[in-house]
Amino acid sequence: MVATCNVLNLALPGRHFYEGQLPYSQNEYDRKVDWLGNRFRALNADVLALQEVWDEDALRTAVARSGLQYGVVTVPGAENGPGYAGAQGTPRVGIVTRLKVESLESITDFSPAAAVQVPGLGLHTRFERAPLVATLRMKHGQPLCVITAHLKSKRPKFLEDANGKINEDTDDPAVQALASLRSLIMRASEALALRLKVVELLHRTHLPLVLMGDLNDSPHSVTTQLIAATSQTAYDKGARDTALYSAWDVQGEFALRRDVAYSHIHQGFPEVLDQVLVSEEFVATSRGAIGDVRRVEVFNDHLFEGRDRSHSDHGFVRALLRLRLPDGPASAA
Repeated sequence: MVATCNVLNLALPGRHFYEGQLPYSQNEYDRKVDWLGNRFRALNADVLALQEVWDEDALRTAVARSGLQYGVVTVPGAENGPGYAGAQGTPRVGIVTRLKVESLESITDFSPAAAVQVPGLGLHTRFERAPLVATLRMKHGQPLCVITAHLKSKRPKFLEDANGKINEDTDDPAVQALASLRSLIMRASEALALRLKVVELLHRTHLPLVLMGDLNDSPHSVTTQLIAATSQTAYDKGARDTALYSAWDVQGEFALRRDVAYSHIHQGFPEVLDQVLVSEEFVATSRGAIGDVRRVEVFNDHLFEGRDRSHSDHGFVRALLRLRLPDGPASAA
C-alpha cells in the first residue's frame, strides 16, 4: 500500500516559514499533528510520500500520533537538531516507510539536457523542491523504486530584487501573463529533468517504479506526460520500457473511478494534482508485468470542511499494488 500526501506547510510551532504567514501556535501545531496522525492511521500505507514538510521533527510527531510503527521517517533537507534548522526557503519532500531502505537520493540539479532559459530569470538548472529517489526492498526480497516529487506550482513567478521583494507591477495583465509563463516553463523543465531520471532508472531494466506526489497539473497535461510518456506507447511498443502509467487508468477495480477522485479544489473547481504513476511492471496487461494495481482511493472529505491550515488543502491518494511471487499468484505488496 502506497500513498501520497501534501501535508500543507508542516512546521514546528513558533517557526516562521513563509513571509506574511504567522507561525503555528502550540495549539495549532497540536491540532495539525493530531489530524495528520489520524489521516496516516486511516491510510495505513507501507510507503507514504510526503510533500510540504518544513521540519522533520514535526513529521516524526505526526507519525507517532498515528500509533503505527514505521522504521524510516526522513525528510532530507528538513532535519532538526544541532546544526540543523529545518528546511530553508521552501519546504521539502520526504518518505515514511515500513520497508527496508537501501538508498536515498535527493536530486537537486538538472541533467544539462533539461536546463532551459526562463524570461527574466536566466537559465533554470535546479529543482525548487528536490525530488527524493528511494530504493526499497519488500519483504520477499523484491526491489522497489519510489520517487517523491513536488513540481513548481502554477502560481505566477514575478521578478524580485536582491532582497526578495517583487519589483514588477503585479496588477498589469501583461506582467501577470509573463509571470505565469515563467512558472509553466519552470514546471516543464522540472518535468523534463524528472523524465530523464525515470529513463535512466527504467531503460532496459525490470525495476518496478512508483512515482508519487503533487505534480501541480492533471494526469493528461503536457507536463505530466513529459514525465510519463504514456501516450507514446500507443504507437511504439518499445516505449513501454520507460513509460509510466496513471494508477487510476490501470487499476483492476474499475468501480472506483475518477468522478470522485479529485485531490484539490481551486476556486471551486476540482482538480487531480496529486498522482500515483507506475511503471509497466504494475500494468496487468503488459508483457513485462510482475504485478498490478488493485485499486486506487482518494481521501478528500476534509476538502469540504472549510479552510483550516491545521488540515491539508489536498486530498491524499492511496494505491494498493500487488507483486506476483515467483512461485505463486499475485499477492499484495
